[in-house]
Parts: sequence; C-alpha cells; structure tokens
Amino acid sequence: MPRPIWSGAISFGLVTIPCRVLSATENHSIAFRQFHEADGGRIRYQKVCELDGQVVHQGEIGRGYEISRDTIIEVTDAELDSMPLPTAKAIEIVAFVPAESIDPVRIGDSYYLAADGAVAAKPYVLLRQALERSSKVAVAKYAWHNRERLGLLRIKEDAIVLHSLKWPDEIRSPESLLPKPVPVADEEIEAAVDLMEAMAVEDLSGFRDHYREALEDLIRAKAEGAKPQGAQPEPAAAPVVDLMSALLESVESARQARGEDQDGAGGDAASVHDMAGHVERKAANAPAKKSAKAPGKKSAAKKTTGRKSSA
Repeated sequence: MPRPIWSGAISFGLVTIPCRVLSATENHSIAFRQFHEADGGRIRYQKVCELDGQVVHQGEIGRGYEISRDTIIEVTDAELDSMPLPTAKAIEIVAFVPAESIDPVRIGDSYYLAADGAVAAKPYVLLRQALERSSKVAVAKYAWHNRERLGLLRIKEDAIVLHSLKWPDEIRSPESLLPKPVPVADEEIEAAVDLMEAMAVEDLSGFRDHYREALEDLIRAKAEGAKPQGAQPEPAAAPVVDLMSALLESVESARQARGEDQDGAGGDAASVHDMAGHVERKAANAPAKKSAKAPGKKSAAKKTTGRKSSA
C-alpha cells in the first residue's frame, strides 16, 4: 500500500473513528518527456514573475484571489487552516442513502480508509457492519487541498472506501446532446438486449490495456535498435443491410465466441471487447475507412504564470 495521503477521523454522530486515507488506485500509464527536436534538450516548465522576468521558487510563491485585474487578495495557509470548518480534520458523515440513488457521473477518485490505531478498530468495524446490514452508503463532507468536498463511503472486501463526489451544481445537463426522437421497433430493442446478454461477463478481471502493452513493445523495440512492428490492418467492414440484421448477426457471433470458451474459468474478456468494437463499426454503417492522423507536435514555447494569480 502507498503512504497515507491524509489522516484524521470519520465522524459518525457522536462516534469518532481515527483513520488514515490511502489511494485505492494506481496509474500505470506510460509518461512521455518533451524535448527539443533540434538538439535533444529536455523541455522544462518554470514559474516566472511577469514583472521582473525572474524564475520564482515555490517558497516565494503566495496564494491569492483576484478580485480585479490589478488587485489580488492574499490568503495564507495559516488563514485557511484556521477557518471554522468541522470537516477540517474529519470526514463528517451527513446522510445515508440507497446506493442506486448515486449518479455514477458524480463519482471521482477512490481512497481506502484504514483504522488508525487499536482504539479505532471497534468503531471502524461497527460502521462497516452497519453499512452492510442497512444496504446503504454514507454521504460525507471533508476538506482537502483547501476546499470542502463531498464524498461517498461504501464497503469493499471488509474495507471502507471513500469516493469523492461532484457537487450537484458541478454536473452538466446532457439535454442538448440528445438525438432527435426516432422510431425504434420493439424487435430491435429485444435484439439489442439479446446482444447484451450474449456479451455479459461475471467480472472485468480479464480486461487488459492493449494500448499500453503495444506502447511498451514499441519503446522496447526502439531501445534495442529494432524496427517497430507496424500497425495491423483493420478488417474490411461488410456493408450493413439494416440495424436489425447487424444486431442478429452480432448476437450469433457473440454466442459463438462465448461457446468456444465455456470450459474456461471466466472466458476471454478481450474477445468480448473485440466483438463490441466490431458491433460498433457495423452499426455505424460506414464501410469507408478514414486514415488516422498523427497528432501534431506541440510547440516548446513556454508560458509564464501571472503574479500570485494561481494557487
């Protein structure tokens, strides 16, 4: 487990549970560095004062709120720490709601809450078992990184997990994105449901990041002086007669793919994933392929930050 990123307590009515917060996820993405193509020099970003043009170190940077173009109200760390917030050092549970009432769009980062010390063990287990028995999740407020946040507490494998939540006014409405009403036959809906059933899996443990694996192979080949393997040609998409035909054909293909692995432990999730992509391509009814454009190279020009205008 990584090092704790915060310590405080879970406030549950009059019950206090000392806890440590640890990240529940880890990033396996491959990081790139920018360099100057002319001489191979690394590109680095620096914080520069716009008045004197000097590079400013972190210890010399203050924090303030810009109320006008030329006026910044300074706010110090001490002032932020002394604000009368009950959530300053506590994850304060404010409500319990059914899990299905939480819109997944609102859920952000995930953290494990670990009981901090022997005194926290019993109230930690008490809260965990109460959540399990009630079949509810807890909504909590907490203050991290100089802002109050909303969170969701639930149970995962006997541990309490904290998910950050967006505030209600932070969620955009999708109304403007909805397509115009179109007629959809009941048979088409049933065929789509059949396709979902044929592509259903018990869990997602079999899925892999094929892009990251291909990127690792590319970097390894270039480091060894070998020629990278070129992109595999995409299979030609057959013309789609109509949506219903595409659905029925996809259901049959998915069932055949599932039947080939009935004796396995959990099936080949990658095959199901590939079938989903195949269905997307066919349903789009676009047999003509467009070649992907290589992303443009970003300029190495650096931008300076305004004086004390950012946190």
